[in-house]
Amino acid sequence: MTQIAIVEDEPKLASLLRDYLEADGFGTIVYDNGTQALDELKRNPPDFVLLDLMLPGTDGMTICRELRKTSNVPIIMITARVEEIDRLLGLEIGADDYICKPFSPREVIARVKTVLRRVTPVSVESVSEDDFIIDEGAAMVRVGDKECTLTSVELNLLKTLHASPGRIFNRHQLMTRIYNDNRVVSDRTIDSHVKKLRQKLEALHPGVQYIHSVYGIGYKFEKTT
Repeated sequence: MTQIAIVEDEPKLASLLRDYLEADGFGTIVYDNGTQALDELKRNPPDFVLLDLMLPGTDGMTICRELRKTSNVPIIMITARVEEIDRLLGLEIGADDYICKPFSPREVIARVKTVLRRVTPVSVESVSEDDFIIDEGAAMVRVGDKECTLTSVELNLLKTLHASPGRIFNRHQLMTRIYNDNRVVSDRTIDSHVKKLRQKLEALHPGVQYIHSVYGIGYKFEKTT
């Protein structure tokens, strides 16, 4: 069971998040003080952290920076301070995503699941006679005895498509999965990333196509020769 730490000093909001997350199958633990939370998160690391920006004791930004010194645990910042969003978007503190108050608990759960899909290492099985392996830690893909490095966007794009072979993703769905700052990009940007990723895969395995365009809809992962 994925264990989520809720670091939130508003009791009603913390209780609401806990109830919704547990109803969705997550385990939870709640901290209402930043200093206590930082000590406990270091001592007993959870699988995910929902972290309020403004807390008694140590503030959320400091907690995030301190955790990032030793941990890659997924972190979603919760903030009511709109003026801080630019800093969050710039990944200055190392958060994976942010959400603004007020919000729907269902939106938080959706964001948690999106981040988990993005950061969870992909276990890739062999594809026929060759090994197709996505190495998330090294940000690279291997096909047989060849390998190449990927940008973070290309890595997230490939992980998304490969995790659901044959499923067609439209450009908006890909956009929400490969960018963790909720930026708005054009269809051309997505197409450009797909084109570059295709070129890299083609160089690893000439004559084999892994990513296919589906006219008028989007893209899917499927090995064809």
